[in-house]
Amino acid sequence: MENDKRDIISAPVSDGIESLQINVNGYDTHYLKAGNGPSLVLLHGGASDSRDWIETMNALSHSYSLYAPDILGYGLNTNSKSSYYMHEFFEFTLGFMRELEPDSHVLVGHSIGGRICLEIAISHPEMVRKLVLIDTVGFGKLARWGLYIGAFMYWLRKMLGTTQPYPRFLKEAGEDKDWRCLQKLPELKVPTLVVWNKRDPYYPVSQALKARELIPDVRLEIFPDYGHAPHVKRREQFNNLLQDFINNGS
Repeated sequence: MENDKRDIISAPVSDGIESLQINVNGYDTHYLKAGNGPSLVLLHGGASDSRDWIETMNALSHSYSLYAPDILGYGLNTNSKSSYYMHEFFEFTLGFMRELEPDSHVLVGHSIGGRICLEIAISHPEMVRKLVLIDTVGFGKLARWGLYIGAFMYWLRKMLGTTQPYPRFLKEAGEDKDWRCLQKLPELKVPTLVVWNKRDPYYPVSQALKARELIPDVRLEIFPDYGHAPHVKRREQFNNLLQDFINNGS
């Protein structure tokens, strides 16, 4: 990456992790960077930001270059809009990847970040060396319990008079409301690791099992927990799994 394209915007968030800014497709974009070596791009989920990856970056920075951007509307990004279409997230992430020096990256994505990574791996396989999907969107419908949680948080914010802390996701005409893409999975040309919690309230583990049947080169790891973020609850286990997959494949 050219030095004149990036600026340090704050002190390091952790030993060895830089907090940087770069312009991507006209957006001033904040991201975290750590380490040296093969490139990993880490995309957070829809209720988080780049800080979700700090412990993973600390653990793997001795072997890899890790980049964790705040996607559009999140974190320290300066945003002119409160809502985005999914294609804007795809284009933004592609733009970010093209600003990095390597031609091919390991993509790691959680939830909506996983859906973004998946679309890039299918449409631009030459840019993706390996793919890691964590409780990702796109393998099925949002579960009923997930709908209840979302509705509860919406009305709680209404009662408290607070605004939604993250951008809204807009839908194109005719676009699937859950961004389902099972029919595309056989097209994946890169080795893929799918990580899931056994009791995810938003996207049940049955969706991961279905994806395993459709992805040509896949490894599925199911963690025995409740929740939507196995890479957070079992961080050390996830970090070891991630490193093993990168080094040894499926």
